[in-house]
Amino acid sequence: MHQAILITAYKNISHLIDFVNIFRSYDNFHFYIHIDKKSDIDQSEIHNLNACNNIKLISREYVVNWGGINHLKAILLLANEAIKDKRIEYVHAVSGQDFPVKTGTEITSYLTNNKGKEFIVNFELPFHDWPGGGINRVVHYNLYDTFDASSRFQRKIIKLISLVQEKLNIKRALPAGSPKLYGGGTWWTLSKPCLEYVFDYLEQHPQYLKAFNYTFCSEEIFFHTIVLNSPFRENVVNDDLRYIIWELRNGSRPANLDDSDYEPIMSSNKIFARKFGTSSSQKLLQDFKQHLSSSND
Repeated sequence: MHQAILITAYKNISHLIDFVNIFRSYDNFHFYIHIDKKSDIDQSEIHNLNACNNIKLISREYVVNWGGINHLKAILLLANEAIKDKRIEYVHAVSGQDFPVKTGTEITSYLTNNKGKEFIVNFELPFHDWPGGGINRVVHYNLYDTFDASSRFQRKIIKLISLVQEKLNIKRALPAGSPKLYGGGTWWTLSKPCLEYVFDYLEQHPQYLKAFNYTFCSEEIFFHTIVLNSPFRENVVNDDLRYIIWELRNGSRPANLDDSDYEPIMSSNKIFARKFGTSSSQKLLQDFKQHLSSSND
């Protein structure tokens, strides 16, 4: 079973090289990578990454601001390239701070046994755990592409503009005939036929993508809404196969994982884990490198 792994990243090329090299002995895993155009990664580092086998594409098409639509566009760019390969049966979307926690053989076996299922965390909107039920993500103008939320000052501007809209009850209408909205996690494992349906839907409904301009974290709604309103709905498993701890730990939410997560990960059905972001994650990362490398030998 041939599979594509889509990675969106903005730093730490050495981590990406380690990720890709876990699959160096497999000829059925193919990598498509987007690196934030504004990142300070230089061409020599990209050359080192490109030297890894199984890399089919490295793109720097978009400047990606957290929360902005260009992250969605980067994922779409990679996915569109991946499904051109007639051999591909499944596509995994992951971040540059993820790492595999199963071998290529184990991942392939799991998907072979569950062939035809779509793995994406999802829920109807409005959703109680999202501010405003998540609807304000699409009916308010969220200017994450205009301003960079990594800057504290610019983040305050974004929040002020959103607050003004809320106080004045300013809302934009969704396009006529818009489907029921669903949200969920950014990362997923979807079959090639499911992704082909997504792109067919976009071709038939060009206004759908345009409706996500100036929204917030559109990649957490975009795919979910199409898939959960499609014939593939019957095959959806509400699980993204990612080990993620949604709490503040080791300076981040979701948590930067640490060695206390090793056993829970090993006993789970997860195939990727995130995130490995700080020194607190290094022992866990080394443990998985050793485990996966020895298993691949």
